[in-house]
Amino acid sequence: MDIETFIKDNIHVPYAISWHDGVNSFSYYLTDFKNSDSMITLAIKDLMIKKYDNYKVYIHNLARFDGIFLLRILANLGECNPIIHNDKIISIGFRYKDYDVSFRDSLQLLISPLRNLAKSFGVDTQKSIFPYTFVNENNLNYIGDVPELKYFDISETEYLNYSNEFEGTSWNLKDETIKYCEIDCISLHQIVSKFNELIFERFKINIFKYPTLSSLAFAIFRTKFLLADTISQLSGQTANEIREGYTGGAVDMYIPENPDGTKIHAYDVNSLYPFTMDEFDMPVGKPVLFEGDIRKIDPNAFGFFYCKIIAPDDIKHPIIQTHVKTNGMRTISPIGTWEDMIFSVEMDNAKKYGYKFEILWGYTFEIKNIFKDYVDYLYNFRLNYPKSDPMNFIAKILLNSLYGRFGMNDNFLEIDIIHKDFYADFENIFFDNIVESQDLGDYKLVQYKIVDELENDDAIHNTSIAIAAAITAYSRIHMSQFKNDPKINLYYTDTDSIYTDSNIDDSFLSETVLGKLKLENTCNKAIFLAPKVYCLETDDGKVIYKVKGLKHEVELTMNDFEQLLYKQSFLRKTQLKFMRNLQSGNIEVLDQMYTIKVTENKIKLIYDENGKLTGTMPFIIDSKKTILNK
Repeated sequence: MDIETFIKDNIHVPYAISWHDGVNSFSYYLTDFKNSDSMITLAIKDLMIKKYDNYKVYIHNLARFDGIFLLRILANLGECNPIIHNDKIISIGFRYKDYDVSFRDSLQLLISPLRNLAKSFGVDTQKSIFPYTFVNENNLNYIGDVPELKYFDISETEYLNYSNEFEGTSWNLKDETIKYCEIDCISLHQIVSKFNELIFERFKINIFKYPTLSSLAFAIFRTKFLLADTISQLSGQTANEIREGYTGGAVDMYIPENPDGTKIHAYDVNSLYPFTMDEFDMPVGKPVLFEGDIRKIDPNAFGFFYCKIIAPDDIKHPIIQTHVKTNGMRTISPIGTWEDMIFSVEMDNAKKYGYKFEILWGYTFEIKNIFKDYVDYLYNFRLNYPKSDPMNFIAKILLNSLYGRFGMNDNFLEIDIIHKDFYADFENIFFDNIVESQDLGDYKLVQYKIVDELENDDAIHNTSIAIAAAITAYSRIHMSQFKNDPKINLYYTDTDSIYTDSNIDDSFLSETVLGKLKLENTCNKAIFLAPKVYCLETDDGKVIYKVKGLKHEVELTMNDFEQLLYKQSFLRKTQLKFMRNLQSGNIEVLDQMYTIKVTENKIKLIYDENGKLTGTMPFIIDSKKTILNK
């Protein structure tokens, strides 16, 4: 299914909806209806027949777009049971009269734009082109010349080829909208069908049972590669305490700018998380709580230890992360003395760099390499296919998606849709547990906590924060070898990449071996302002830039980044932001002013006498995690 919209008064208005069942397509256009709601309502009613009972309806980007228009209408039309996670609509179970369907977000299963997926899977129906910005409420019946190039997001050559298709005939907006919308539906149907065929052929698993890629990857791992009763499902207090040591990838800026004439080499690690999953032992079995220094009793104790941590004063690039409050909760790599939960292997690695630890209490686990067969199978499988083959794409996304399942927060919310006549009674019972409620016409969508379940260590959620925390810790350990090597001068590091002006030893390099570095770019000029904020000019003159939170359609130049090297300088850019409103069932498009500036959120900045940023140094924290040198 697909919905097309135009923008009126900064609000997306649905003006066409199509759905395709593998054989037939059905389309609805706004000019044939009183309003958008009546158009969508008829489309849903036509779908709810015996033929499609218990079907899955896939929509690409249900979570952030189409689902916003659908949910309110579905709630007032029949029985509606949405699954919402992190404010994203993952799926909507819907019952109307005697029939059930489930609306699914195919983007949660196949994490790529529809156009790219159609090419990757080589389906017969490829995504077409359309003048999105041409449509408005006053030209829905437009018939005439092909709209100008400025309304399309295509090259001039593509536009000329498209225009030639209408030589000697008129371009009809209604016809072209329906054609475009139906092609999207047909293409998506072919993609999902082919994906299911390939997964079932290889793993004998039906994708329609799994709404997200991480759940599908977990199902394949669990049924084909995991021995029974190996991993304990952690929840409640145990999970919360181990989660304190779950700090994710390390991203830091060290040197803001390269001198003239100095080349910057950008290296990425080949599949960092799959590499650590393949290479290392994981915490499995039931956790065992201990008090005191477990290593005095068992020198090989393995697990998560709550420790007093003493970082060496002279370490150039600290490698142990912690959460502190600096303009909100931030993850930093400081020096100083503090207490934290840490994975035992990361603790042992840090000792090589001068860190000291006093183990206070923690949890021990059994040790087992549980992912090697899964990773080896998929990685070797991927190498057997060119990048253009859909099996290469499938192997890649399955490799990279399993990890996320284990790190899911187990504080799930219950979701109910309740008629307003009964909401007061519900509120009286669950008042303290209600997190959010939103109007959906005659109904309210309520998200609330079940406190007893959150406190229950026996709750079943198919998650293990210990596994996720171990994977990210092993990844930080792998990257630590580059951070304090005197032969490597680092400018910037991301979770799985380094930027340096040093030559890297050949023993670290490979285009295909898991865990090795591959050269991505050589740069004449590079400016690093903060984590996820940088600009590169490559050898061939290409400018690559990234600003976290800023859409890439917003144009920036190397000169913009050079100006931001100076203290108190800033740059303001305007970008479009979508404001999603379940209550009104619409999406508002607003101009958002975004300010780019250098901040000391993660590391202390060093300026010269002219106020120019020239370097950084680690923050120093005390036992209360207060920054002393801010």
